[in-house]
Amino acid sequence: MRDDTAQRRWHAIEADEALELLGSSRDGLSRNEADARLARDGLNALETEEEVGPFQLLLRQVRNPLIYLLAGAAVLSLLVGHGVDALVIAGVVVLNSLLGFFQEWRAEGALAALRDMAAPHARVLRDGRSTQVDAAHVAPGDVMLLETGDSVAADARLLSGDDLQVDESALTGESEPAAKRPDRMDEDAAMADRENMVWMSTSVTGGRGRAVVVATGMRTQMGQIAREVRSAQQEETPLQKRMHKLGLVLGVGGVALAGLVFALGLLRGYPLVDMLMFAVAAAVSAIPEGLPAVISVTLALGVRRMAQRNAIIRRMTAVETLGSTTVICSDKTGTITQNQMTVRRLWAGGATFEVSGEGYRPDGEVRRDDAGTVAETAGPLDRLLRIGVLSNNAGLKEESGQWRVDGNPSEGALLVVARKAGIDADAMRREVQRLAEVPFSSSTKYMATLHPGDDGTGRVAYVKGAPERILGFCSHVLADGERVELNDERRREVAEISEQFASEALRVMAGAYRDMPQGASKLERAAAEEGLTLAGLWGMLDPPREESVQAVRDAKGAGIRPVMITGDHAVTALAIARQVGIAQDGRVVTGREIDEMAKPDLARAALEAGVFARVTPAH
Repeated sequence: MRDDTAQRRWHAIEADEALELLGSSRDGLSRNEADARLARDGLNALETEEEVGPFQLLLRQVRNPLIYLLAGAAVLSLLVGHGVDALVIAGVVVLNSLLGFFQEWRAEGALAALRDMAAPHARVLRDGRSTQVDAAHVAPGDVMLLETGDSVAADARLLSGDDLQVDESALTGESEPAAKRPDRMDEDAAMADRENMVWMSTSVTGGRGRAVVVATGMRTQMGQIAREVRSAQQEETPLQKRMHKLGLVLGVGGVALAGLVFALGLLRGYPLVDMLMFAVAAAVSAIPEGLPAVISVTLALGVRRMAQRNAIIRRMTAVETLGSTTVICSDKTGTITQNQMTVRRLWAGGATFEVSGEGYRPDGEVRRDDAGTVAETAGPLDRLLRIGVLSNNAGLKEESGQWRVDGNPSEGALLVVARKAGIDADAMRREVQRLAEVPFSSSTKYMATLHPGDDGTGRVAYVKGAPERILGFCSHVLADGERVELNDERRREVAEISEQFASEALRVMAGAYRDMPQGASKLERAAAEEGLTLAGLWGMLDPPREESVQAVRDAKGAGIRPVMITGDHAVTALAIARQVGIAQDGRVVTGREIDEMAKPDLARAALEAGVFARVTPAH
């Protein structure tokens, strides 16, 4: 594949035009054509560093002026008949080299094991039929079939999608799965806003779709990141620089001192051989034979402590750089935050509620803001939580003491808050049958389900989705336990609550219901889009980890400046940065601003700003 083809703005053209440019069709490639393209463009795999052999690892340990100096001292000691000294110095060199060798050999083995754990596959259309192939054998022009749970094998332009949701947090920093649709996007759309593109190494969390591959291997977004990482020049650590300088100083100083001693001895009439041996002894004595071993043992202890914290140190000398760190740049999603959506605020029946607890573990309470007491799950609040449980396709499970969500993270958060309020979501789902469903789509921004009514004879439709959409469907609202008309004043009040939640960096979702005719077995979109009664609002976010606040505090205490770099929205990034103590003046630099900055301005912003939001890997 030519590089200009790989870098084309595929999101800004129609799907059929993309197929034509790629020489493909909606039925995919033939097997012969796919093989030809693989032969031409190479396998769909990221280039990795060449494996380091044992000899190269061992050679790496002795590339140090101080080691050279010790080796020279051992040879000189042997030449002048000091065999014991020579053996001691040689032993120090060997032990020092073996210590570093075995440590780095174990690290290389651990990294290789991690790489071997992933053996991804992909389903593509070959000769018009669905075929499973190794991800490495996906070719440009292949049509991938994507379903829930799949890992996207290559960068691709969406051809069709049925409520397709993709988790792009590892690439863009978005906490929420991105809704995908095949429509053409604006040419200047940021990577996180290209809803018609799917990216290598992201995962499908919901729905299904078809996409034509536009870039493989090192031409993908992940490949560009890998190329940038590999092109970064490896500098010597401060300790290595100091060791090299010390080795040169000791070497030059030792030789100069030995030469001076030798010359003075000759001037005073001492025998030549005696002075030569004395000068060599003086030079050897100036060399700290134990210093390399002490440094290696110290670094090895540091590596061991890092290993106990589940961190693999590839090179021992890298441990020392931790002590020289002045700035720590960290991602947000999954690093500073838990990457687990959590409901923090609720509004129902005219009252606002606070929810305690973090992540998917259903430990916490729901308390009224005004009273501070544990809320009773009755009336509007019960109705809202009930909607969140029943109009929901996610699942909440506990495995080995860890809670996880199968499905959309936001829907998982609704199950968690229901459990915190004392509702047995699994039992409720077993008791209340789902009769029909209007699935969520990125265009309608809501989901609706049909269930038996509370009295067991009627029918009720539960609807949840974007507040601006749900509010437009509602004619009534639950207030003080009663169903009242949603007049202009109440509509403004709800809109203000929603805006208040959003200003706190909360993702807002609304829940509503409608009583349906007895015996109804189908649910049409028209019925779900009018005459609803608003039950309330959920406000959720991906909360910071408990240890993040202390980690930021410790870093600042050590004179280190933490910086957050994320692909998420600026408001969300700033709110999290303030919670953990990163943001000082509230300034956020966005990826669009970085593109427009001159180098001096960018350098100044890098020194001043604590939050960089809506950035891409290229930034």
